[in-house]
Amino acid sequence: MVRDSTLDPDLGSVERMEQWIGSYLESQKRAVDSLDVKQLAGLVATLKEAYDGDRQIFVAGNGGSAANASHFAVDLGKGASDKLGRPFRVLSLTDNTAWITALGNDYSYDEIFVRQLRNYGRAGDVFIGVSVSGNSPNLVKAHEWARDHGLRTIALVGAKRGRMAELAEQVVVVGDTHYGRVEDVQMHVLHLLCYAFMETGVAS
Repeated sequence: MVRDSTLDPDLGSVERMEQWIGSYLESQKRAVDSLDVKQLAGLVATLKEAYDGDRQIFVAGNGGSAANASHFAVDLGKGASDKLGRPFRVLSLTDNTAWITALGNDYSYDEIFVRQLRNYGRAGDVFIGVSVSGNSPNLVKAHEWARDHGLRTIALVGAKRGRMAELAEQVVVVGDTHYGRVEDVQMHVLHLLCYAFMETGVAS
């Protein structure tokens, strides 16, 4: 049955919502399309080198990016590792609540990642920082320390790029500044990195 907008005052709001959803999805597609395939292939190559050399891979972010970091560690540490038959050594620096709160309380929130890296990180390891702004102080400090101590550094950032993009050896920029869209596309990237090993045989 066709709804008559003259009889149904809610129809206009339904149509507006559908228009907004369509616009949102189009913007999301553009954000995905902004990714550079060569840059992504370079990240896969870096992770393969880490895998071949039995290096540690660290990943960190704040808020939604912290959740993405944790998700990535699960998929690389379990899914990709199960497929390959030998595990990746991967650790999300966002997951130990007791340690994070101790570092934040006793030092500062800016120190919560770098002080974990000081315990674990070694030259040749990989640090991945995930941020929309690219300027999160705790991730900037971690990138600075990682760079100065011989770790490979990767930054996933939004269109503003920020200080992380200046510090990292490899940078993937999502061409948007909307937090939800950028975080979604960054999870696309992190999933892609895992499934590159699960589906292509790149590490065999």
